[in-house]
Amino acid sequence: MVQGTKYKIPKRILIVCFCLAFIKQSTAQEVADSIHLLIKHRIINNDTIPHVNLNEVAVIPSYRFKNKRHKKRYGRMVRNIKKVLPYARSASHKVREINTHLNTLHSEKEKKAYLKEAEKSLFNEFEQPLRKLTFSQGRLLIKLINRETGDTTYELIKHFKGGFSAFFWQGIARLFGANLKAVYQKDEDDKMIEHIIMLIDNGII
Repeated sequence: MVQGTKYKIPKRILIVCFCLAFIKQSTAQEVADSIHLLIKHRIINNDTIPHVNLNEVAVIPSYRFKNKRHKKRYGRMVRNIKKVLPYARSASHKVREINTHLNTLHSEKEKKAYLKEAEKSLFNEFEQPLRKLTFSQGRLLIKLINRETGDTTYELIKHFKGGFSAFFWQGIARLFGANLKAVYQKDEDDKMIEHIIMLIDNGII
């Protein structure tokens, strides 16, 4: 390069070269036909320009800590969310699956039998892992279930098991400082949780 002379390779050329490095001695239309099998393209002035839809990139600002204690709490919350979030999302998937199947059943007898079997299956799958959760992780799970399903844990129990069961388990939860009616508030009390989940979902932490 001659000193003092600025020379930049056009981005369009870089992109085309990157995509077509394996193709030799082809006309513009032949190249276009080849690309068409892989990606969308446009031809402008005999140049084949590939069009690629890029995934959305979330811009997430750093979380502002009030003090060192607040920062430590954030670190604990990261560990707890990483442990609990998969359970909440699995619960959301199971709820949709159960509701879909229930809609195919017609009699109350069939629905009760199916729910009994589904409850047994869920109990066998999740009992041991959930027993290992701490109280704080259990309370977090209740909130995240609301985030993922749109319903509180109380509403889910009431829907599938009836009002008495929901009332009973709400009373048990209260003894341990939990609330099955807890609602997830991403813009208020649960800003920290929401920030961490966004980082997790975008592969940042």
